[in-house]
Amino acid sequence: MTRHDLVVIGGGPAGYAAALYGASAGLDVGLVEEHMIGGTCLHVGCIPAKELLETASVLRAVKGASDFGVNAGGGEPSVDLTVSQERKRGVIDNLFKGLGSLLSGRGVTVYDGTGRLGPDHTVTVEHVPGGDREGTSTIQADHVVLATGSSPRMIGGFEVDGELVVTSDEFLSITEVPARVVVIGGGAIGCEFASMLSDLGSEVTVLEALPEILAECDADVAKVVRRSFRRRGISVHTGVSVSGHQPSGGSTVVSFGDDQVEVDLVVMAVGRSPRGDAAGLVGTRVEVDQRGFISVDDRLVTGEPGVYAVGDVVATPQLAHVAFAEGMFVVKDLLGEAPLPLDAATVPWCIYTHPEVASAGLTEAAAREAGHEVVVSSHRFAGNGRAMIVGDTDGLVKVVAEVGPDGRAGRILGVHMVGPWVTEQLGQGYLAVNWEATVDDVAAHIQPHPTLSELFGETVLSLTGRSLHG
Repeated sequence: MTRHDLVVIGGGPAGYAAALYGASAGLDVGLVEEHMIGGTCLHVGCIPAKELLETASVLRAVKGASDFGVNAGGGEPSVDLTVSQERKRGVIDNLFKGLGSLLSGRGVTVYDGTGRLGPDHTVTVEHVPGGDREGTSTIQADHVVLATGSSPRMIGGFEVDGELVVTSDEFLSITEVPARVVVIGGGAIGCEFASMLSDLGSEVTVLEALPEILAECDADVAKVVRRSFRRRGISVHTGVSVSGHQPSGGSTVVSFGDDQVEVDLVVMAVGRSPRGDAAGLVGTRVEVDQRGFISVDDRLVTGEPGVYAVGDVVATPQLAHVAFAEGMFVVKDLLGEAPLPLDAATVPWCIYTHPEVASAGLTEAAAREAGHEVVVSSHRFAGNGRAMIVGDTDGLVKVVAEVGPDGRAGRILGVHMVGPWVTEQLGQGYLAVNWEATVDDVAAHIQPHPTLSELFGETVLSLTGRSLHG
């Protein structure tokens, strides 16, 4: 039996963050991964999705080049997805190799195989055939982190065949643009896929069971995306349930509500299911709830002392950057550094549709439901000079602030953005929310001009009772 200070089961963002951070703190770390280091995010999630979204963005830019007086050549621009897939593979490979080098450089022992947690913090590793090790290994540690991740959620009547019906795993490897597509699910993932496919030239239909797409976003932000989708010809049906599909030849007819639509591809984007039981857990006090999540307290500790769970396998926002933060949090906690528990209500959210969406903190509705007396202000990119220059003026910045004892706008509770490159602009809004800054604190900061980000400053400034351009 090999001993470590810390053993991590799962090599996705949560797991490898715990391993790297723990090793940098001087711990002897073992990391068990049954597939490839980097997990869903690197191989079939965040990175490949954003690479293909960037392909769509470039195509959109080329199509609009004449607006800037740039002659892009005769004929309609087209896309070769085989080239884009090669580029995607190159990005993934470089990141994968870099991650492997980081783990090796920090002395993390990587075990290729499936890890099963048993009593006394003992982990049995069933090694991948053909790997560096054969058979099984037994390792033990003072602390264990469960980071077994999630898998695409399925719904009845739609068996994934990799051709007519796909999940994100298969979709992100397509080499031809389908003519007609149904995306089932109008959340962040579904809307990203719909936006991408529309830019690439597909006829897209989005089916969402909830009353609105992007239901977790501020209502004003979701309306901007919905309106943009409508202008682009994306058909959105909300408040509908799907009841199955009927294949015929190379297409299929999807039934929803009292309606039907014939398409060439069905993309399942109805969320992800936690893999709570993936690490065995026999003989331990680790509990898995009915949804498949591992039960943890506010310090991410399971029912088994010394065993933590992080990432998609716990009921916190299923975001890679939240997984990174949780991986680092548990290392601090096991070292006795008493870090503050993570607050799910203030984490940053980024959605890479066109237009992009980014937010941190409470929506206007959530703030009011929580009992806050609030005041809000929003400013549109239509009046922003840099947005006009780049030719992308759709969207707005909305700030939700708490009314202070003096009746004026005080602490910033939420920042919500939709528009050009807002995923790159969220930083100062996120800091404002998490530092519990007031509108007066933020309004005093000078915003560079001309920038897209100065619209955030203008929006906050207006909440002080005085404004400049808006």
